[in-house]
Amino acid sequence: MFVSRYKKIGAKIVFYRKLRSMTQEKLAEEVGITPQYLSRIENGGYTKSVSLSTLMMIAGALDVTMSQLMEGVEDTSL
Repeated sequence: MFVSRYKKIGAKIVFYRKLRSMTQEKLAEEVGITPQYLSRIENGGYTKSVSLSTLMMIAGALDVTMSQLMEGVEDTSL
């Protein structure tokens, strides 16, 4: 149900990470998660929901607001 939302959030994380010329390893280190976990988040492949605190830490490390990270993510197919 939320798979498309997770993929959109992941794509935004990738966009902002690349915009700042950051590697997955660097962003993961700043957030305090493993690069493998970050990769799964970015690819929308994490089967459990990602915690709000993790998303907030990712947004902070990317120097974006949560609003920027979530903009356009709502699923209109419901």
